[in-house]
Amino acid sequence: MSSTPRFGRLLTAVATAFDAQERVDLDATVAIARHVVDTGSDGVVVSGTTGEAPTTTVPEDGEVLAAVREAIGDRAVVVAGVGTNSTAHSVEIAEQAARVGADGLLLVTPYYNKPSQNGILAHFRTVASISDIPVMLYDVPGRTGSSIGLDTYRAAREIETVVAVKDATGNPAHAARLVDLGYEVYCGDDALTLGYLAYGAVGLVSVVAHAAGRPLRTMIEAFLAGEHAAALAAHTRLLPAFDAIMGVPNYGATTAKAALQLLGVLDNRRVRQPLAELDDAEVDALRAGLVAAGLLPEAGERSDGVDSSRDLDPWWGTYRGLAADM
Repeated sequence: MSSTPRFGRLLTAVATAFDAQERVDLDATVAIARHVVDTGSDGVVVSGTTGEAPTTTVPEDGEVLAAVREAIGDRAVVVAGVGTNSTAHSVEIAEQAARVGADGLLLVTPYYNKPSQNGILAHFRTVASISDIPVMLYDVPGRTGSSIGLDTYRAAREIETVVAVKDATGNPAHAARLVDLGYEVYCGDDALTLGYLAYGAVGLVSVVAHAAGRPLRTMIEAFLAGEHAAALAAHTRLLPAFDAIMGVPNYGATTAKAALQLLGVLDNRRVRQPLAELDDAEVDALRAGLVAAGLLPEAGERSDGVDSSRDLDPWWGTYRGLAADM
């Protein structure tokens, strides 16, 4: 395992903010990116699924990338989601990302049209060939309807720029095979992070880090330092947050934005149709999960939302202390 993965250990697939007319709100989107970098992320992924890329335009993707790139500078890596179910469209987005200054490209398996493995490989080759920017493949069959086969992974690894994988297949053991092929593997499901690390993954591309960047980083660093009991303690403490953010059918942008509103990073939880923002009952359930995980204060405590989780002791102490509490 590389001691310094090129994209870092923790990346957040950041949400894209919208105004009341469903236009991209660049200032609020930048605020989200700064927030996750300030709370432990080594990098951000813009225009991914959590960024609502299926409903953003190519110009909007470019504007978001440019604004985030300028705002965080060299403090963190910026990876641009460029994958669609059209190779020509994906090439257009990838060319734009290269011009604007992305550090990496996230390339998802084409969705809905369910190409063969030969088609998937040809898609990867075409898009990856447009620049020398490192490419992270993204395998998420629950959203795309197809998976990347091992032979396709083997052939794709021969493409010079294809270096990493975000694996959201729900199969941590599969990571070992990808590591053996030379990929830097990132877990794509927050709740499975420890399992993926055990099989050789280098880090996590997260949604939950919108609300839990520091504790997730604590958990990852504890595991990699051999402090496995402490890592498990951190994971266990985060279970209510995993359930609250990832355990609803419409998770991703909807839950991330509602969490950001509860934290005071956003003043709304708007999403672009056909997504629907969480209703008040769903927000109450989300709040309860974040409180249970120690990420929000109990009712009646600090309510300004400005990094209030610093006031809560499980995360900012040592992870050995967490393990001792198990």
